[in-house]
Amino acid sequence: MPSFDRNTPSSHTASGTAGQQDALRVGIICPYSFETPGGVQNHIRDFARQLRRRGHEVQVFAPGRRTADMPQYVHTSNSSFAIPYNGSWAHLSYFLNAGHTTRKWVRDGGFDILHLHEPETPSLSHKPLVMHDAPPMVATFHASIEPYPRALRLFTRYLRNYLSPLREAIFVSESAQKTAEHYLPQQVGIQTIPNGIECDFYRRAEPNPQWQGSPEAPTIGFLGRMGEARKGFTVFAQAAKIVHEAFPSARFLVAGDGQEDGEKTLDAIGADKGLRKCFEFLGRVSDADKARFYRSLSMYVAPQTGGESFGIVLAEAMAAGCPVIASDLDAFRAVTEEGSSAALFVNRDANDCARRMTELIEDPARRQSLSQAGSIRSQSFDWNTVVDEVLEVYAKALS
Repeated sequence: MPSFDRNTPSSHTASGTAGQQDALRVGIICPYSFETPGGVQNHIRDFARQLRRRGHEVQVFAPGRRTADMPQYVHTSNSSFAIPYNGSWAHLSYFLNAGHTTRKWVRDGGFDILHLHEPETPSLSHKPLVMHDAPPMVATFHASIEPYPRALRLFTRYLRNYLSPLREAIFVSESAQKTAEHYLPQQVGIQTIPNGIECDFYRRAEPNPQWQGSPEAPTIGFLGRMGEARKGFTVFAQAAKIVHEAFPSARFLVAGDGQEDGEKTLDAIGADKGLRKCFEFLGRVSDADKARFYRSLSMYVAPQTGGESFGIVLAEAMAAGCPVIASDLDAFRAVTEEGSSAALFVNRDANDCARRMTELIEDPARRQSLSQAGSIRSQSFDWNTVVDEVLEVYAKALS
């Protein structure tokens, strides 16, 4: 782990704007291990990359152990444990020497500003809040949990006091704000800034001919962990069964972990051999192949049933120009501007999802219209805009 001389004069300009700020030393703490993929980890990785491109010095600290594919600026605590959280499994680090290790990393870093992600979570990002010698701290809140859980309700007063050292808070969506407002101290400045994507990366990706659909054989895509109920693969499979009866040449491409779980789901819905032949499980795909995946599809379906605070997959697919069908979660309604840039269906309703798929298969003009609307909407989430807004928050915290 590199260390920095704390006696070196700070290089930031507290009063600078996002475009004028001098190079900053930024420490970012992630509550979840980078050993397993996740939206928060990917957001932090990409945000750190964007800051470094602008000349800022960035280091990231996370639970778990290093793997060969981790960026060099990511440091780890060398320990983690898994707990069920918000419909998924979170790999955290909290006990034994986790606090000492985290606070030492902060002190050795000599950071101008410390950016904590989900500090309400019992993990590493919770630990610096007791420091008397910490740099100015801001936090990003990602989680959207409705209804507000009893466990958090019990700790509301504790969290409100514990989070008081924060100077500024960022919510990735209004859904995340509704959750965090329960325990965030009133004196902390707040701002909603969405997750970021690199729009050009998705727009310029080349379609994969093996995945590309045609008017006679459209390809309909799903991306997510099939063993995680809230990702909605069961809804997708049930809708696919209905669509297959009317359009037997349609293909269903599935990217993500959990093929065995996906096969079990097909068993559970009574999929016949004809439908099974139309399903293709691609496994976990690289970022480059994910972009090609979106670019190759006739339409992308996001059937998540809950626990989503933003909807990064929608933004990515829209940036690639892929028509999107999504459940009508609050977070997805916000990303798609109440369905103006995607076709929404009633959450958990496979029949309604199938109806939307059928409509788009039968209406090429509607697909083209959604493609154009989604491409325009995705610009709101481009990293250039998002980083500028976060740097403005940093400037407030440093002033």
